[in-house]
Amino acid sequence: MSDAVSLEITPSKKAAGTIVMKFGGTSVGDLDRIRAVARRVQAERDTGARIVVVVSAMAGVTNRLVADCEALDPLADPREYDAVVASGEQVTSGLVAIALRRLGVPARSYQGWQIPLRTDEAHGKAQIEAVEGGALLASLDVGEVPVVAGFQGVGPDGRIATLGRGGSDTSAVAVAAAIRADRCDIYTDVDGVYTTDPRIVSRARKLDRITYEEMLELASVGAKVLQTRSVGLAMREKIRVRVLSSFAEPGDVQNGSLVVDEDEILEKQVIAGIAYSRDEAKISIRQIPDRPGIAAAIFRPLMAANVNIDMIVQSTGVDGMTNLTFTVGRSDQATALSVLEGARETIQYGELQTSRDVVKISVVGVGMRSHAGIANTMFSTLAERGINIQVISTSEIKISVLIDAEYTELAMRALHTAYGLDAQ
Repeated sequence: MSDAVSLEITPSKKAAGTIVMKFGGTSVGDLDRIRAVARRVQAERDTGARIVVVVSAMAGVTNRLVADCEALDPLADPREYDAVVASGEQVTSGLVAIALRRLGVPARSYQGWQIPLRTDEAHGKAQIEAVEGGALLASLDVGEVPVVAGFQGVGPDGRIATLGRGGSDTSAVAVAAAIRADRCDIYTDVDGVYTTDPRIVSRARKLDRITYEEMLELASVGAKVLQTRSVGLAMREKIRVRVLSSFAEPGDVQNGSLVVDEDEILEKQVIAGIAYSRDEAKISIRQIPDRPGIAAAIFRPLMAANVNIDMIVQSTGVDGMTNLTFTVGRSDQATALSVLEGARETIQYGELQTSRDVVKISVVGVGMRSHAGIANTMFSTLAERGINIQVISTSEIKISVLIDAEYTELAMRALHTAYGLDAQ
């Protein structure tokens, strides 16, 4: 199933200025931060906007709950696992509602099943099937601020189902779609989307606007600002998303970064940003007989083992033997090696090699569609600094390369300058 949302809206007419405000774990990490969130919601509501709040569990709580489940049984029933790990958001939603009411703001908490936010049966990594907006709109119509527990819904079996890590972002966008909100504001520990990681490149610039496609690509290749599923859902449902800092003072004016449709951006940058991912493992299979169907023989058992393949490069020598290199996530490395070793007689390869000392660097921008030379700039810049490219992959608006991990910072800074992204 996809995250497509079936809107079931009550007849009440939506007032202008309906905003979903989502707060992540660090934003609600302790009681002082929860009080600050309540003041921020109050300040937004005082402008006349109608507000729905979506919250994550307090920082560290989900990890602790997961650890408790695994300590009791590493193969715990997924339905009971969901009942446990979803409790973190339930606590936060209640605490935020209490903090708002303390400030005189009418508020009430909602769990996923009370909306309801309906999911498929895949407990622990459920996909959203429908969100019914009627209860939330009715709450807004009487002046309340609904505070929704993110990350959770109700499965077809009537039991709590969680959406997987980062699922609160997806919950917020889904709720925004269901109530036809004007915008979904995601409050996090950064004040917007930057051209790259400012901890590595000090001259990174904050983007006022970025397209859904660019943000989706950046999120998929390592940028941590927004969760990939939430961006994909926002793009499908045309929900404008704004990224803001939860650590600015409540009431401070923040512009943040807007994630919007390409048509809303008048002057498009050729390159919007550069991302990196250390969650890569390279696997090379050497001396494979070059025959029809060999690629299928390699990747079919990997697919059956749920190993996700990313970058691929294949070369055939004059001796008629093929070498094939590809990347997987680090968590899949051991499984991939085990599968390939078990299929050695079928594939008939000579040698199997692997490395985790690699990093994937990606440049992303919708301007690639209409500008030539983007790839050449990347390859030339890395070559000038003696950085060898091991694997290349491309899409319509993205170029990714795999390099030695030791060159990560050098490559990021050099490419950021080469594409004219440095702040003045």
